[in-house]
Amino acid sequence: MTFPTELGILTCLMILAASLWIPYIVGVNKHAIAGTDPFVRPTPLDQFPAWVHRAHRAHLNLLEQALPFSVLVLILNAIDGFTGLTYWTAIVFFWVRVIHAVGMISGFAKMPLRPMLFLIGWACCLIMAYAVFAARF
Repeated sequence: MTFPTELGILTCLMILAASLWIPYIVGVNKHAIAGTDPFVRPTPLDQFPAWVHRAHRAHLNLLEQALPFSVLVLILNAIDGFTGLTYWTAIVFFWVRVIHAVGMISGFAKMPLRPMLFLIGWACCLIMAYAVFAARF
């Protein structure tokens, strides 16, 4: 039995999602605001350096796309629907999400690059959804 590339990519994506909180937490702790207790009420993001806010958004952006993408990959696995299209779509999705996260946190991915990367991730979700329906007909 072989392990499909799409599931391997999904595993790597989940490791990224599970780890992307780290830059945000480092920033929040490095730039703690004196006299505040973040366990009582989190400090508003606008009181931190811009990269800390971008790290938070990068994590949220990944979760927004990782959930539907993951479900679609798992559905395709259940119906034995992996194809060459799903193989390349999974690879593209993973690397687009890595580039998006690095670009977002560093501030390098500005207009129009960042929205284009997010749009490519969305297109990958649509391609996987298409593959689900194509595998059943």
